[in-house]
Amino acid sequence: MPPMPRLACSTIGLASLSFVLAACAAKAPPGAPPPATPYAEAILYDTNGQQSGRVTLIPSGDTLAGSVQVTRGLTPGPHGAHIHAVGQCTLKDFASAGGHLNPGGKQHGLQNPMGAHEGDLPMLVADTAGAASMTFTVNGALASVLDADGGAFVVHADPDDMKTDPSGNSGARVMCGVFYKKGG
Repeated sequence: MPPMPRLACSTIGLASLSFVLAACAAKAPPGAPPPATPYAEAILYDTNGQQSGRVTLIPSGDTLAGSVQVTRGLTPGPHGAHIHAVGQCTLKDFASAGGHLNPGGKQHGLQNPMGAHEGDLPMLVADTAGAASMTFTVNGALASVLDADGGAFVVHADPDDMKTDPSGNSGARVMCGVFYKKGG
C-alpha cells in the first residue's frame, strides 16, 4: 500500500473532507511524543469559552516535562500558572478546578521553604499580543494528574508571588483546561 500523501489540515476541499479529516486526526500535536507513549494534554479556554491554547505533560522518569502555548487573550506581563487538583473548568470563574495539585500537603510557592505544591509552576509571561509559551518540569507522575477526579491547568490574571499560601496571590482564574490522556 503506498504511503498517504502529506496534506495541510488547514485547507480542505469538500470532495476530500473525510480523507483529510482522517489524516488530520491521526497527526500528533507538534512536539508530542509518539502515539504509543501515554501523555496528558489540556486545551485552554478563556472565561468566555473561547479556545486560547494548549498544555502538554510528557512523563520522563519521576518527572513530567510540560509545555504551554497560549495563543491569545492574556494581558501583557507575568501570570501565575498552576496544575489544579480537579479536572473541571466550569465557566466563568473556573473555581471547579479546586486548589493546586498538592498530594504532599505542602505550602504554596517555589520560593516557600514549606513548599512547593506539585502543581506550582514558573511564571507564564505574555507578550504584547497576549500570547505566551513556556516549558517546565514537575516532580510528579502522570497518574496524579489523571487520577479519579482528574486535573486541570489554570492561568491566573496576576503574577504569582511564589511564596504566599495557598495560591501566591495570583488573582482570578482567566484560562482553564482539563487534562486528558493521549497516546498509549
